[in-house]
Amino acid sequence: MDAPPYSAAAVDVLRLPAGATERDQVAVEEPLEIRIGGRPVAVTMRTPGHDEELALGFCLSEGLRPREARLPDDLAANAVEVDVPGFDPERLQRSFYTSSSCGVCGKGALEAVEVEAPRVESDLRLHPALVASLPERLRDAQAAFAATGGLHATGLFTAAGDPLCVREDVGRHNALDKVAGWAFRADLLPLGNHVLCVSGRLSFELVQKAAVAGCPVLVAVGAPSSLAVDLAADRGITLCGFVRDGSINVYTEPWRIGR
Repeated sequence: MDAPPYSAAAVDVLRLPAGATERDQVAVEEPLEIRIGGRPVAVTMRTPGHDEELALGFCLSEGLRPREARLPDDLAANAVEVDVPGFDPERLQRSFYTSSSCGVCGKGALEAVEVEAPRVESDLRLHPALVASLPERLRDAQAAFAATGGLHATGLFTAAGDPLCVREDVGRHNALDKVAGWAFRADLLPLGNHVLCVSGRLSFELVQKAAVAGCPVLVAVGAPSSLAVDLAADRGITLCGFVRDGSINVYTEPWRIGR
């Protein structure tokens, strides 16, 4: 399985202590301008590919109701136009929670997500062995990571553990947005009978995006943050961290993971 040509770039690297200079592959990172009504509303650093899905997922996670995404009329590189009827630019600016360093208080963040995402009421239940297998299944589909070692991934799986969509990106939030955008186009939202698996840690924004997508179970190789756990509990999402080597830490809604 080869990495898509737009996701990796060749560079020279000096390998020490051998002292040999060789060609190597690194992950591509370029800006993407997201436009609504021809107006730039956000710029995100991403790995090229599936840009329309990324823009759709981004808009969904911000509480917008997009119809579709496409290349802009001026065919500008690294830009995508999203069709959002009744778009309110001021509302979008007020809703941004862009990083863990943005200074927003936890209470305000939880209230913002509550407005945009109803509590997940899915009765989905999964066997622990299936949950434990998801990171490896995700890794098997990461062609660009295999080539570069520098990309995050998100996978959407069925309740039987079958992968429906896997996306890679330099940004963990972008990878999840791409999957959410794919699911939107496939008319699968809300994801009440599906599982999301991510390759890194669990931040607030990843749980936010899972909540907006209506996904009941979010699995990760890494650790969750405190606000991620708070939000998952508030929205009824089963949060599984440190899923590796057959072990699972279930932080919220553990009744969904049973034998």
